[in-house]
Amino acid sequence: MKGFVEKALFITGLVLLGAGGATGQTRPLPPPASNPVDFGRDIAPVLKKRCVPCHGAALQQSGLRLDSREALLKGGSSGPVIAPGDSAGSRLIRLVGGADPEVVMPPAGPRLSEVEVGLFRAWIDTGAVWPQEVVFDGGQGARPKSSHWSFQPILHPQPPSVQRASWLKNPIDAFVLAKLESEGIEPSPEAEREKLIRRLSLDLTGLPPTPDEVASFMADSRPDAYQRQVDRLLDSPHFGEKWAVHWLDQARYADSDGYEKDSRRPHAWRWREWVINAFNNDLPFDQFTIQQIAGDLLPNATVDQKVATGFHRNTPTNREGGVNIEMFRFEQVVDRASTVGSVWLGLTVGCAQCHDHKYDPISQKEFYQLYAYFNNADEVNIEAPLAGEMGPYLAARDKYYRERYKLLTEDNVLALRPDWERRSLMAADSPGKWTDWDVVFDTIQKMVDDGERILRTPVEKRTRHEEDAILDHMVKWYSQAVTAKEYENLRFKELGKKLAELKKSFPDLSRAQTIAERSEPTQTHIHIRGSWKDKGVEVRPATPAVLPPLPAGAPENRLTFARWLVSDENPLTARVIVNRYWQELFGAGLVDSPGDFGTQGSKPSHPELLDWLASEFRLRNWSTKQILRLMVTSATYRQSARTRPELLSRDPNNRLLAHQNAFRLPAEVIRDSALAASGLLDPRLGGKSVEPHLPESLLALTFGGGEWVSWSESQGSDKYRRALYIHRQRTLLYPMLVNFDAPNMVVTACKRERSNTPLQALNLLNDPVFVEMAQGLANRVMVEATQDFHSRLCHAWRLALARDPKPQEEERMLSFYQEQVRVLDKEPDSIAALFPYQPESFDRKEAAAWVALSRVILNLDEFLTRE
Repeated sequence: MKGFVEKALFITGLVLLGAGGATGQTRPLPPPASNPVDFGRDIAPVLKKRCVPCHGAALQQSGLRLDSREALLKGGSSGPVIAPGDSAGSRLIRLVGGADPEVVMPPAGPRLSEVEVGLFRAWIDTGAVWPQEVVFDGGQGARPKSSHWSFQPILHPQPPSVQRASWLKNPIDAFVLAKLESEGIEPSPEAEREKLIRRLSLDLTGLPPTPDEVASFMADSRPDAYQRQVDRLLDSPHFGEKWAVHWLDQARYADSDGYEKDSRRPHAWRWREWVINAFNNDLPFDQFTIQQIAGDLLPNATVDQKVATGFHRNTPTNREGGVNIEMFRFEQVVDRASTVGSVWLGLTVGCAQCHDHKYDPISQKEFYQLYAYFNNADEVNIEAPLAGEMGPYLAARDKYYRERYKLLTEDNVLALRPDWERRSLMAADSPGKWTDWDVVFDTIQKMVDDGERILRTPVEKRTRHEEDAILDHMVKWYSQAVTAKEYENLRFKELGKKLAELKKSFPDLSRAQTIAERSEPTQTHIHIRGSWKDKGVEVRPATPAVLPPLPAGAPENRLTFARWLVSDENPLTARVIVNRYWQELFGAGLVDSPGDFGTQGSKPSHPELLDWLASEFRLRNWSTKQILRLMVTSATYRQSARTRPELLSRDPNNRLLAHQNAFRLPAEVIRDSALAASGLLDPRLGGKSVEPHLPESLLALTFGGGEWVSWSESQGSDKYRRALYIHRQRTLLYPMLVNFDAPNMVVTACKRERSNTPLQALNLLNDPVFVEMAQGLANRVMVEATQDFHSRLCHAWRLALARDPKPQEEERMLSFYQEQVRVLDKEPDSIAALFPYQPESFDRKEAAAWVALSRVILNLDEFLTRE
């Protein structure tokens, strides 16, 4: 009877899997393998792939688990399935070996091969040893503790001894020079001073040095002249702007939602402002991390710390009709977990959303344990007033609401509101029963942040902003609740315009996008095959098992996780971040896969240097400015970027760092450099996003032919602000930034690609914005330099390239200039269009020729390249 029940239970498992194994035919058991068996290599992978899916933590067919030695010995409904020392008498071997005519395991797919069965037999015969270093992760599969370099503790190696010690500027150089000496390679000489100050200025502030700054450095003979320039640039407010760009790339920052409607996010810039200030104030990176991951959970969290959590609000938002709210929230939380894994851990954890990671020791269960940290947070917009806003707002608030109340009353909005809200909630509670009102409720959910919660909150308990949001939405979308004729008679369209004009005429408080923890914990499950609706077993928040665990007894929340990210025990974060800093200063990281420190990523070119930098980063209180100062004051950084022919075959990618790397500037720096050279740059720090010139025809390519996506060209000096502040519309990215490889702001970008295309040259020559910059540069040269060609060319060269022109360069430029003058002699009507400024003491035709020359200068390879 016992044997019959056991067979019946196994057959039941087979049917539940929907596949039939081969039955009714036996085969002799293969002999045990004669070679030694390695459990982690030979047994664990087969258990993981062929057995654990049906006999693990998530599912136990026949009550049997095969994810630990204890479970194997305990067995299932019919007792143990292995007998250590006796493979021939083990039930497991009979089932996988085909000795039972009625049941063969696994039921789906091919049988285990004779070699695999032989390995299992040898393993059981030798005692079924299960080494401690091989762990099962909640039934998601067995995986060895990884020996991969990035999962090992960070060491603090001593700088190695070198023969040419006089070359060293700081310990960084010892690690680099030791490797060069082992290869018999000499480092490159230091770059010329003009190139060095331009490199340093572009790297630290994203702006070229002014002619006065170059002249001052060239004339400074003090031993610490270079260090003084480093300190000056690190203290510049433009430092935060330059380094914020790299963080915004990783955070996928945008000023719009993305997806179909791509609605604007009017408060997104507040988080960008927080990032700029954090870099300028040298906020320690551990605090920079904690505040962005869980600033809302800090004791007595300030508004500023809550604003920091806007990092999580950079997730695209889908407001399309018909979107399932639960499905979309799942996708948002997946995105947050994946992004945090990439940005801080340098791991492609998102690959484990649907299944165990194919290469790295990250199981699907571990992905959802990471996901659980973010599954208990909701999106919340908060009041975050800027300095000077509160007084005017309070003084005008009562008058504003009196006038608003009058408008809402005159047009019957307040009288119609109770029935509109009641019917919307009826539709919410009985989907499909009132289809017309299903649409009304769906729109509230999609178009009002936290709309359903506001709708369910009694009117008297709503905040003013919540009440304003729901009433403004009603006015705009009431057409869904009535016929077209009724809506027209209500004059709500005109009312909406009046309300908008009223709001513009009164001072308001700035707001910010944040997240906040739910009061009641949310259950998190493994999602089978990554599907939002197919939930498996429940999981608790936890870190990947290959990494150190959270402190014992610590709360399982985002704050604990954030602190763990920057703990001394975590071997990844410090390595990942210093590698990205190095990447921005050398063109490539010590690990050339900055978003993948896993087994498929690149190995570090200088592993000891990477560990030394990571440990120094932590020892120096996670100071970004201190670690950057170390890097840029090194002899390694200060080397010439001139390519050395003898190294082209030995080290084509300069992984040995025998010279600096020359590389094309990022999109933002190209634009900002042109603005600076032209004298048009507005250097104001911070503030809302701006919208420089954009061809109107591009709007037609967006959703609704431009009905949903708008672009109002900024006026005055706003259009000359740094590229960091350009409005980032996900479905309408600013063309110049796209052409020069700015990321799409949909997924995290830990490294920008660098392309070289004809479109880039056309952009710089013909974009109206760059034509205007060329005009500005020409006007500046004509006004600021003396009236001879040599003086003017030297001034233009210093503004754009931070050096004087060489004789052969001046000869070619003069030839081009003279040719342009001859052309203008024949086409005098073009002069005013080329040079729109009114000259005071110079010839307008000459100025127009200088515009053509300035366009060439702003398109020079040297202008676009950081050497």
